[in-house]
Amino acid sequence: MKIGVIKETRSGESRVATTPVIAKKLIGKGFTVQVETGAGEAAHFHNDEYLEAGVELVDRQTALSADLILSVRRPLMDDVEMMAEKSVYVSHLENCEDDGTLAKLLTKDITPIAMEQIPRISRAQSMDALSSQSNIAGYRAVIEASARFRRFLPLMMTSAGSAKPARLVVLGVGVAGLQAIATARRLGADVYAYDVRPETREQVESLGAKWIDIDVGESGEGTGGYAKELSDEAKQRQQELLSDELAKAHVIITTALIPCKPAPVLIPNEVVKRMREGSVIIDLAAGNGGNCQLTEADKVVEKHGVILVGHTNYPSMMSTDASNFYAQNLFNLVQIMVEEQEGQLVFRDFEEDEITQAAQVRQA
Repeated sequence: MKIGVIKETRSGESRVATTPVIAKKLIGKGFTVQVETGAGEAAHFHNDEYLEAGVELVDRQTALSADLILSVRRPLMDDVEMMAEKSVYVSHLENCEDDGTLAKLLTKDITPIAMEQIPRISRAQSMDALSSQSNIAGYRAVIEASARFRRFLPLMMTSAGSAKPARLVVLGVGVAGLQAIATARRLGADVYAYDVRPETREQVESLGAKWIDIDVGESGEGTGGYAKELSDEAKQRQQELLSDELAKAHVIITTALIPCKPAPVLIPNEVVKRMREGSVIIDLAAGNGGNCQLTEADKVVEKHGVILVGHTNYPSMMSTDASNFYAQNLFNLVQIMVEEQEGQLVFRDFEEDEITQAAQVRQA
């Protein structure tokens, strides 16, 4: 069975779906691994490293004609044209905003496997790419904040004077939020956090942060560990109660997302106006409309003296480790997708395993 790995071509994407180390493991399992020439360069994995691992370096069309194609992002229409019928395509398919790619894949009888649909169950933890990449995003968001904020994050005492620790607020305590809290604490910031799911309070406090305690009248706990959308009344109450806490912050990192829905607005224009000049908002939900009303996707802007950072692909800013983690997620998934029969590797029935069943994308 051939595995094809293509070079990512979407703007700003520098990750790669397999690394030389993981490719060698796949070859050891009996796969032929074909990687598009230059696929790993942006993540600092060079062609000679893949060759040393036993990989075949090929052109894009050859990689796309493999039995199993591994990628980071959903394919382009031209890519689908080059894929073989009855092949399997695995990536973040981002199918909430499908542009016709999914229908095209299904028309060719190609099976799409969406990494964002891996269920959050114990067996699937090692395949959970959303978590591995969100973890990186949470870390990198704090680094970005510290670079943009023109003061110290920790308490700093010198012979020339002292600086108080920055007040940093994290909104949304999922994987990214928890890593942001942990990183900000390591850097010495005074960290506060809030989530619509009150059961996350214990996690926040276990990391040494302070919980912002407000009651919106309902829980935001959704299925699969995700948040659900609040009622309009609860949203209004949330904004009112959060306003004073947010206005006091030097740095705010927002991570609140609801699957396949616009990001909830947590920081309205009025709150930004009340913040100190030079404060920073890192909006990890910028790609879904933003948790801040004034965020602009893929731009860094200044409004009312506040710096608003709308980067939409933080894992790509740490492409070497992000690729390492993602490649391992894929390796673990591939092992449950394939079995050996009569000396040949063949695909299992994806409907027979709860993980591949959940990750398989079907026509709506």
